[in-house]
Amino acid sequence: MRYPFLAGAAVVIATAALAACGSSADGGKEAAAGSKPSTATTTHSSAAAAGPSVAGPPAGPSGDAQAEKSGRPPKVPAGEITPATGTFSEKQKEYLTDRVPQGMDPAAVLQTGQETCDRLRYLVKADRGIAVAAIVTGEVADAEPAVAHLCPQHQDLVDEAALGYADGTHTGAKLRPGRYRAPSPTAHCSWQVEGANGKALTSGSSDTGEPVSVTVAGPARTFTSTGCYAWLPEGDKS
Repeated sequence: MRYPFLAGAAVVIATAALAACGSSADGGKEAAAGSKPSTATTTHSSAAAAGPSVAGPPAGPSGDAQAEKSGRPPKVPAGEITPATGTFSEKQKEYLTDRVPQGMDPAAVLQTGQETCDRLRYLVKADRGIAVAAIVTGEVADAEPAVAHLCPQHQDLVDEAALGYADGTHTGAKLRPGRYRAPSPTAHCSWQVEGANGKALTSGSSDTGEPVSVTVAGPARTFTSTGCYAWLPEGDKS
């Protein structure tokens, strides 16, 4: 995206630099010819005084400047988010806040959130466990804000997903003792739980694609899973 104000600033700086150079050169010629030094001095001083005000850095970066520096387009302020036609509900406005890049139709951003809700609705009808697992793995992305503002009836899915584990290695404070179930593992599912100093506490594998369970004991320090997709808490989910 082009930013016209950047191009304008570059032109102003270049013009000021040329003016300063021209003033210095003219001042030198007039001094050599014995002309009035006060005029050259006044011109040069004015250019020097004006220089920092043109080229100097702003007092502080604006939100747009910070967004540009980070490589992200600036967001539309919440008060300026309006649809091309119709109106947004309060919940829709809350979802869109800080989510609409400049130049993008807010209705398109809203549609993304609504599609997330539609997908969760479909998955829940097919298999609730798989719906939760899809949130755990990020297959259903940005589920938390979409559910909070657009489909709060699925909040229980988000809450349960927060207690689950995706494939990978989990350590330290991320581990919660308890019994976990993988509702839809692949045919190459394997896991290992280790305690202090890498001591193996339990491990296993499954090539059936059927749901499997594992216990993460209190002394566990590392839980590693491969090909199991996601693990959801069994029993007490508190």
